Amino acid sequence: MSKRNNKVKLNSGMTYVELIVVLSIFSVMSSIVLFNYSEFQSRVDIKNLSADIALKIVEAQKAALSGLIPIKNIPPTVPPWKPAYGIYFNTTNSNKSFVYFTDIDQNNFDSDLSFCNTAGPDNECISKIEITKGNYISDITVYFPSSSQAVTDFSLVFKRPNSGIVMYSNGNPVVGAQYAEITVRSTQGVTNKIRAYASGRIQVNQ
Repeated sequence: MSKRNNKVKLNSGMTYVELIVVLSIFSVMSSIVLFNYSEFQSRVDIKNLSADIALKIVEAQKAALSGLIPIKNIPPTVPPWKPAYGIYFNTTNSNKSFVYFTDIDQNNFDSDLSFCNTAGPDNECISKIEITKGNYISDITVYFPSSSQAVTDFSLVFKRPNSGIVMYSNGNPVVGAQYAEITVRSTQGVTNKIRAYASGRIQVNQ
């Protein structure tokens, strides 16, 4: 009889305490995995956003150098017509969007973002790019040889035949700048930076 009881004890299942311990361990491990995945996804999204902004700047550079004529706009009658192209940021009005534009008469882009929602031959806005997934542009800084300056109303413009960048802040040329740094940030605090050098070189920093 005692041997039979021993067999029953050996074949008995987990106790409640053991079950609770196992479930607790599983819960902790699941939380760690989910947290790490969320942070990983956030880093991927920020890298993609940085790449998208950098590629849009390069697109403006190539369009200006090739003398691309924007189909949606009517060119002015004053020759020679060399449309400039650029990227416009206004983090005060919206830090979750930026504008890809053409400067038909080379007098800089109209700094009103709502201009992109209107139609007509004078509309220089090619496209307004919305930033999704809660990501945003946290700040823009222009660097000089011995100083730096934070800006909110900012344009990067390319004018044929030069491949370099002409920078504007509040519609005025930024003189002597070495490069501009655009910082993008996720809701989890993950950041990445895009550097646009006056020479025309674009760099994405980790």
